[in-house]
This record gives sequence, structure tokens and C-alpha cells, in this order.
Amino acid sequence: MTNALSKLLGARDWLLADGATGTTLFNMGLAPGDAPELWNETQPGKIRALYQGAVDAGSDIFLTNSFGANAARLKLHDAGGRARALSRCAAELGREVADAAGRPVVVAGSVGPTGEIMEPVGTLSHALAVEIFEETAAGLKEGGADVLWLETISAPEEVRAAAEAFARQDMPWCGTMSFDTAGRTMMGVTSAEFGRLVESLPNPPLAFGANCGTGASDLLRTVLGFAASGTERPIIAKGNAGIPRYEDGHIHYDGTPDLMADYAVMARDAGARIIGGCCGTTPEHLRAMRAALEERPLGPRPTLEQIVASLGPFSSESDGLSGSAPERARRGRRRG
Repeated sequence: MTNALSKLLGARDWLLADGATGTTLFNMGLAPGDAPELWNETQPGKIRALYQGAVDAGSDIFLTNSFGANAARLKLHDAGGRARALSRCAAELGREVADAAGRPVVVAGSVGPTGEIMEPVGTLSHALAVEIFEETAAGLKEGGADVLWLETISAPEEVRAAAEAFARQDMPWCGTMSFDTAGRTMMGVTSAEFGRLVESLPNPPLAFGANCGTGASDLLRTVLGFAASGTERPIIAKGNAGIPRYEDGHIHYDGTPDLMADYAVMARDAGARIIGGCCGTTPEHLRAMRAALEERPLGPRPTLEQIVASLGPFSSESDGLSGSAPERARRGRRRG
């Protein structure tokens, strides 16, 4: 399948993705607990500014403001029936910004988890999950998204349901899980298991990887796990800008632009081809990441010790892979 993302991947060794949607919108005045997706209709200028900030900082890909634009999540805001319309609006605004960029920029339609637990552990059926994901996917397709981007997923059942929904819409997609629990997702999935899951799907993603989680160090350890599997599928790295701390009523991340620049180069050297940031990552971070990726030559894959020395200690000793994992690095002092 030829599309905007696969064309860029075919022409470039690495691509810069965007940063944090939530962090940026909170800085713009979004109140905690409010649904950011409603701003697609009520504050379109701010959503355009969100996208433009990433483009101006050098991003080749940005995600739409549609992470929670599904019926299950929006029903908490009395907007369960508006998932398709809000998703379409998110992509339409993104299309405007990308088309005016003067260079190829990919509009990636963000699709987050349903927020429900799927059977057999929970009550959400596969059929209903597919229906929920397809509604969001349909809106993003109608709005002009180039690719669908499943992110921050914990359960393999949701990956399968989303993949089926995306196939029904005949849309290419990418997918990332969040490995935030000692090298595993909240539902216990390891990086190796995710890699095997991706290859078992009837319509595998164009690229796969990890986003969010804890700090940049942990995410790079996960990327090394993906690369060690020998996959030929492009790997995605979207790590948080350091570790969050609660200060003056707000969550702040301690990752400096210099730290994120180091992270970006290490992610590339570790084997990632699509590199961006997640929570706490601002355009200032992205500019530093872009400059570092352009200026620093490709190097050998970083060791765990080098990751710790540059980005700080891992949040846990385990990477979720038990005896198959490389020797653990010792905890070190966080720089920055």
C-alpha cells in the first residue's frame, strides 16, 4: 500500500513525530477532567496551533486531537454519540495545517484505548470494541487523515479489535503500546509478545513500538527489545519528557530539551525509525530533537549503561523479558 507515511519511510532513515497533546492543551487552558476532543469544535484555533507548533518545530508526523474520541470515553462527557463527528473535525483541522506546511507532513489519526476492559476479564465484547474503533476510524478517514495511529494500548485484545476496525475502513495504521509496569503493559504484555502479535495480524501495522510509559530510559530499553527481535518493521519511539512531578497544582516533567535531544539520538541508534515525544514534550523539546537527529551521525546501539548515564535510571530492574533480557544496568543519577 502506497501512502504518505510509507513514502516518507521509503525516502528517509528517520522521521520526527510530534510531542504531547495533553500537555500543550493544558498549557492553553484546558481544565483537568475536560474532554480535549470537544475543543475540535469549540476551540479550533487552539487545535490548529497545537498542530502548527509541531510542524514549526520540525515534525514530519503529528497526531490528531482524537485520542479519546470514541463512544465509550465520550459518554462520560454526555457526548457518546459524537465520536465520528469529533474525529472528523480533528482530522480536518490537521489536514489544513499539513497541506499548508510546504513540505510532506503526515496527519496521523490518533486512536486511544476505549477505557473499558475487554472480555474475558472485563465486559466489553470484541464485536462492540470493533464497532467503537471503526466509528473513530471512519471519522478520521473522512477528515483526511493519512494514517491511523493506535496508541497507549495495554491489552492485546484491543489491538486485535482496532486492527479489524481499521481493515474495515481500508486504512493503513501504526500502533504503540505503553510498557509502564516493570517492562510490561498494565495488562502484562511484554515487548516480545507485542512484536509477535503484530506479525500475527491479518493487516499488520506499517510501524509499531512504544509510547508514554514512565521515563525515556525505560522506553529505550523497550526499543532495544524490539530491535533485538530482528523485526524488519519500522519501530516507533515516543517517550515521555522525563519523569512527572506535581507542583503548584499541575504536573510537570523534568526532561530538558538537551535530555530529549540525547533520547532522540539514542532512539535512532537503538533502531527506531519514527521518533517523537509523549507526555511533557513541547515544541522546544522537538526542535532540540530535530537538530540533534540532523547533526549527530548514526552510532552503535546504546548499551543499558549508556542509557542510564545519559537519561537517568530505569524505573524498575526488570524489562519484562526475564532471563532473555540483557544484563541490567545499575541505577545512576538522573542528568537534567
